[in-house]
Amino acid sequence: MDERILQKVVSNVAENVNEIRQRESKLSNFRRILPALIEKGFENTNLSMFDEETRVALLNAFGDEYVRKGRLPEAMKVFILAGNRAKLTNLGEDYEKVGLFTNAIECYRLADNTDKLLKVGNKCLEEGKTGDAIRAFRSINDVERLVRVGEDCLRKEKYDYAIEVFSAVNSKQKLAEVGDKALRERQIGYAAKAYELAGDAQRLSALGDTCLREGLFATAYKSYTLAGNMMMAQFVKENFGSQFAL
Repeated sequence: MDERILQKVVSNVAENVNEIRQRESKLSNFRRILPALIEKGFENTNLSMFDEETRVALLNAFGDEYVRKGRLPEAMKVFILAGNRAKLTNLGEDYEKVGLFTNAIECYRLADNTDKLLKVGNKCLEEGKTGDAIRAFRSINDVERLVRVGEDCLRKEKYDYAIEVFSAVNSKQKLAEVGDKALRERQIGYAAKAYELAGDAQRLSALGDTCLREGLFATAYKSYTLAGNMMMAQFVKENFGSQFAL
């Protein structure tokens, strides 16, 4: 190797080592005052004078200290700023261990950890935590599992979850089915919501007829309006408008 090239390589290595030592020195000094800065709060701490690599390292130090103190929501915010997916996944695992699945799912989502989201979704489903299971499967856009969950919710008459799922996967047919079953079970509110999300004018108009017969004038008016049946909407408004708030 040419002596000049060798000298340049040695010089570059020396510079890199020096930079690393300086950065470690900064971090060491920072860690000494970290407890005081934690009380001040990372939002109120100005790190703009540091280069990006040092700033990220300092943010991670903040996050680790928050975790040590059990202040997990603040740790999550810091790790998001630091872009530390591994730490976010670790936080998610901590939340999952204590049954805080909503928080765990949010951490895994921010960490873009598909495998963890799938596993926690299945776990939530097994433990009957339907809302969290839906949240996990929606995060990874697992349509197949979402549809299965939605159909299970429909069988169990969990209309709110069924509507959420079938709306998320944009299944107008399934939404109409939810509305039909809800209507048969006299769950008028759920039926109206399902038909509205399905954009089913015919079913909305029929629901308006049912509500009108049963004296549910506000729902009848809304159903006719959403169905585009302005003649019947006007009829309800003119004859029963005084009995409900428009």
